[in-house]
Amino acid sequence: MLASLPALYGLARPFLFGMDPEAAHDLTLESLARTQNTPLACLYASPRVEDPLILAGLPFPNRVGLAAGLDKNARCIDAFSAMGFGFVEVGTVTPKAQPGNPKPRMFRLPKAQALINRLGFNNEGLDAFIANVQRARFRQQAAAAGRKPMLLGLNIGKNASTPIERAVDDYLIGLEGVYPYADYVTVNISSPNTANLRSLQSDEALDALLGAVAERRELLAATQQRRVPVFLKIAPDLDEAQVAVIAATLQRHGLDGVIATNTTLAREAVAGLPHGSETGGLSGAPVREASNRVIAQLRAALGPGFPIVGAGGVLNGDDARAKLAAGADVVQVYTGLIYRGPSLVRELAHALSKR
Repeated sequence: MLASLPALYGLARPFLFGMDPEAAHDLTLESLARTQNTPLACLYASPRVEDPLILAGLPFPNRVGLAAGLDKNARCIDAFSAMGFGFVEVGTVTPKAQPGNPKPRMFRLPKAQALINRLGFNNEGLDAFIANVQRARFRQQAAAAGRKPMLLGLNIGKNASTPIERAVDDYLIGLEGVYPYADYVTVNISSPNTANLRSLQSDEALDALLGAVAERRELLAATQQRRVPVFLKIAPDLDEAQVAVIAATLQRHGLDGVIATNTTLAREAVAGLPHGSETGGLSGAPVREASNRVIAQLRAALGPGFPIVGAGGVLNGDDARAKLAAGADVVQVYTGLIYRGPSLVRELAHALSKR
């Protein structure tokens, strides 16, 4: 079955790409949710490439992760574990359920190997999210097989209805809710699809947010006798001075890592293409170089030991190696998985294990 993974996805992709992008996304997730932990999981399962490393105090089984946004409600954790990921990040979850932005809100740009989305943190809310996380069986399955489980990151954001001045409240609610179940928590302030969210990347706003998150994390660590690493996810649309401010603020408040990067607002790479001018965040190949630039700037500002997760435009092994060459420790994929299918996970893990 392993050898046939690319062929299987090659058969399915024309059907999926013939559908509305969000409808195809929903159908895929529903199929994964229904088939995970059943014999049909063999259609996408793959033995995990073991390439262990310790990062932020956590034992990563390999260097390939799933980026947040694909499984917003944490329904398919076991399915993604079966694909061989070393770590999977689900969400973004907000305290209250919300529908997100009006449809259509997801667009494919195949000539650029890209997507544009303006979903807007559509999700079923924190309670439903936590219930889904609790149902996942990947940790028990790994223990029964005598191996380390993949790591699970839980990504938190703010509700669209929450004024930006009260954003900290939503992040603290999210942190408290997901903390007992996460291997690490990601604070997402970089989606372009929630009004004013990226303003939290500015100097004073970021300092206030991370200060509050760090203080609450210390309380949770003391009461639960378990210190969960906290990462920050940032945008690619930052200049060197902004990156330097973010790096200094991360270190000042004792955060454990940074994810670089989210989607971009830039459109130069897709100008003139169908859907190229749609509002939203552009992901895939066109964001690769901007992401690598921010990673390199972060590494220069943070020094050699600070954990950096590289995301943006990883569609093959060379892309993944370029992320590490820029300064990342591990990589995440999203759009690459849409275009390449589950076999990409093993391809990337092999490429990074042999770099």
